[in-house]
Amino acid sequence: MKKTSFIKATLAVAMAVFSSTAAMGHLSCPPEGDYGVSQGGQTPKNKDIDWMKEITSRVTFNGYAQGGYSYSDAGGKTTSDFNLKRTLLWAKARITDRWSFLFMHDFSSVVQEFYTDFRITKDNAMTVRLGQFKHSYSMENPLSPTMLELVDVYSQAVLFLAGEGPDPLHGVNYGRDMGLMIYGNLFNDKIHYELAVMNGQGINRRDGNSDKDFIAHLEYKPVPELRLVVTGQKGRGHAVNEQQVAWNPEIKKGDDYRRDRYSVGAEWKSGQYAPAKYKEARPISIRAEWLGGKDGEVGSMGGYITTAIPVYQGLDIVASADYFDRNTDMKYRQTQATAGVQYWFYKKCRVQLQYTHTWSEFQKDYNWIQGQVQVAF
Repeated sequence: MKKTSFIKATLAVAMAVFSSTAAMGHLSCPPEGDYGVSQGGQTPKNKDIDWMKEITSRVTFNGYAQGGYSYSDAGGKTTSDFNLKRTLLWAKARITDRWSFLFMHDFSSVVQEFYTDFRITKDNAMTVRLGQFKHSYSMENPLSPTMLELVDVYSQAVLFLAGEGPDPLHGVNYGRDMGLMIYGNLFNDKIHYELAVMNGQGINRRDGNSDKDFIAHLEYKPVPELRLVVTGQKGRGHAVNEQQVAWNPEIKKGDDYRRDRYSVGAEWKSGQYAPAKYKEARPISIRAEWLGGKDGEVGSMGGYITTAIPVYQGLDIVASADYFDRNTDMKYRQTQATAGVQYWFYKKCRVQLQYTHTWSEFQKDYNWIQGQVQVAF
């Protein structure tokens, strides 16, 4: 990342902390007596207030790191390496009871998120978010890699269609974009909705055209253990590819092209997950989703089913089947099957070991073995 971007990011964090401090003095001052009353019935002066305690009570820091070892024989070539995939740290400032600001940076990559939330209603029915954040297309994209089951995190369809992974036309954008979103929970949390208007260009860069992307995400919970999800995206991309793309050769760098998406899915969990009881209260989970999209005149589609089953004292069995076709006319299809285990040794901390076999119609079949350690706080 350029030096100027880093300076801007640092200033953003400083402004968030400053805003939270100012808000304590102006927007959400406690009533008289909250800090105690001095002799003579006078409220304490500013110098009597523990401002450091006030700031630390309103600004929280979280982070995680994921790294490990990978072996692959893809393309007929054997590769193996130790890697550090993600090292994220984020700060969240609670300015008032309804207003907050978040800044997230990946020290293995680039600035990921910076946005502000303002809750309009007294309950959680409507909140507005403005800035750069994870968009709502698909079930998997909004979820944190710390909670997803696979070492490679997302399915092939989500990696491509949500902009998480290798799409040369759109670039790698980590499933994030800049824009405005409203979201909330209705009818005793049975319905969750997210409606957003986004640049459609991805993270840390200006929009390449005057068109905006519209994203809708709707969840319904008939019972607490089950959620049914429908998402969609309508927009126009601006191609950033330097070379011709094999599965979509008609789109050149600088072209504006149709970029639409849809998904339908469901997830069932046997109970609520409680991080404090990482060994005793992990539920069985099954998640399945079908996704599709259109880039210019080229259609793509795919789906996955993933499960994690606790077996004993922090140990889970993980399995996933995953299919994706990047060009339905050219039959650019690839299928993956993954099996492995993960062991939770502390809250949000785990060790993972997984084997993946890939059947491909456009390259030689290959094997993939991955091990990973996750530390989070």
